[in-house]
Amino acid sequence: MRQRWTTLSGALAVFLSFVGVGIAPAPADAAPNVVVILADDMGFSDLGCYGGEIQTPNVDRLAADGLRFTQFYNTARCWPTRAALLTGYYAQQVRRDVGPGIDRGNRPAWAPLLPKLLAPHGYRSYISGKWHIDGDPLQSGFNRAFIRNNHDNHFATGAGRSKRQAANGPATDAAGYSTTAITDQSLGFLRGHARDHAEQPFFLYVAYISPHFPLHAPAEDIARYDGKYDAGWEGIRAERWRRVQELGVAGGTLSAVERDLGPPHDNPNALKVLGEGEVNRPLPWDELTDSQRRFQADKMEIHAAMVDRIDREVGRLVAELKTMNVFQDTLILVLSDNGASAEILVRGGGHDPEAARGSSKSYLCLGPGWSTVANTPFRRHKTWVHEGGICTPLIAHWPKGIEKPGRLVVTPGHVIDLVPTVLGLIGEGDDKPLTDDAPPRPGANFAHAFSVDADAADRELWWLHEGHRAFRRGDWKIVSARGEPWELFDLAKDRTETNNLAALRPELVKSLAKRWEQQLEQFQKDLKN
Repeated sequence: MRQRWTTLSGALAVFLSFVGVGIAPAPADAAPNVVVILADDMGFSDLGCYGGEIQTPNVDRLAADGLRFTQFYNTARCWPTRAALLTGYYAQQVRRDVGPGIDRGNRPAWAPLLPKLLAPHGYRSYISGKWHIDGDPLQSGFNRAFIRNNHDNHFATGAGRSKRQAANGPATDAAGYSTTAITDQSLGFLRGHARDHAEQPFFLYVAYISPHFPLHAPAEDIARYDGKYDAGWEGIRAERWRRVQELGVAGGTLSAVERDLGPPHDNPNALKVLGEGEVNRPLPWDELTDSQRRFQADKMEIHAAMVDRIDREVGRLVAELKTMNVFQDTLILVLSDNGASAEILVRGGGHDPEAARGSSKSYLCLGPGWSTVANTPFRRHKTWVHEGGICTPLIAHWPKGIEKPGRLVVTPGHVIDLVPTVLGLIGEGDDKPLTDDAPPRPGANFAHAFSVDADAADRELWWLHEGHRAFRRGDWKIVSARGEPWELFDLAKDRTETNNLAALRPELVKSLAKRWEQQLEQFQKDLKN
């Protein structure tokens, strides 16, 4: 497959660091507002515009009028993705995930978050939702922050906030359903910005906790999906695969269901609490009992309702941007922090089997059966670095900056690309480190995709999480589950990782594995300097 990037032309040119072409940076007054909407544990094909049956008309409209990236990646887990997204470095580079010789801890001083880099250019920055990064948001460059700290109950009140929010405005705490509360706070930040800082650009980071477990949703939202999943996971997955191919967001062969692969961390006690309806393997649907099929169908109804509610809240955000007359000038990005989760556990306030499923007293997880569906057509789940764990949908919408909307972008990208992209758009060198001792950022400026197609050299991407490893160069990817040998896939022909070529190309495997090791060694060296 021929790799393509695109080049942003006209008044807003960007520094093409990825392809090594220098173009004058954009003037700061041409820079867009930026809104990043991050879902938590949403699968690759959950959105309608990526093949899902869940109703997501607001996000689908953004995709129709913008771009859909088909090979964009995260880090397979929530906290490493957030660190990579906002620093422009791999999580291990900045001590936000572990690796050989690297402990999880605080970021080096040379790895500030994006708001710190935006402030000198006149931006005001706001966060609403899940933090999961070291430090305090208001000491990390955000001007206003609402942090929802309770991740074990989407209906919980007293959910938490940044302790220093009061310094920049009322320290109100949002009650109610998490997705709506996070949006309410975001809207408040936007309205305050329009009232007091309309002459300045803004960066808004909307970090939803949904559809992360526990599976909680308003009853009226769940009701919209009543009976939708009674056909079972094989039938729903087959329909998703058909739509995925029709939309062109992935091709190849549908990966086989890995029947013996369950949650990343088995929890027998959770199965006892949840009762006979729960299963921790993606067993054939027709082998389940009636009570198991009902229990499992209910879980997917709730998951769908959670994604549906995100979409409705995105609609509210879009409406507010239009009211502020900044919609045309705003780059909106929608993505997920990792693939859907196969986890099954019970924590927080526990699970009441008599409570209505999806209510605040229940505690359900999606599990491997439906996670396999949510990640269609890819293999595996959150925490693994096969495509199902690391490939995220990414929608980019910017009326004034994107030409030929409705296109698919097939060139690989990664969450480390956000920082160099935004810095490029505001006229800052997108590869410029903060200090002399800072290593260069590994990301690429993906604003190339916003306009005319242009060739680009093959890039390299690196992964490590919980012992799972992967490395991609061009279309070649090696991947190894914890304790297992390297597999090799040609993603140009085999996007779903079904044909392991390691035995046929041992020298290529050796070469890519060496590059993986060299990257790790460089990260270790950077942290010691």
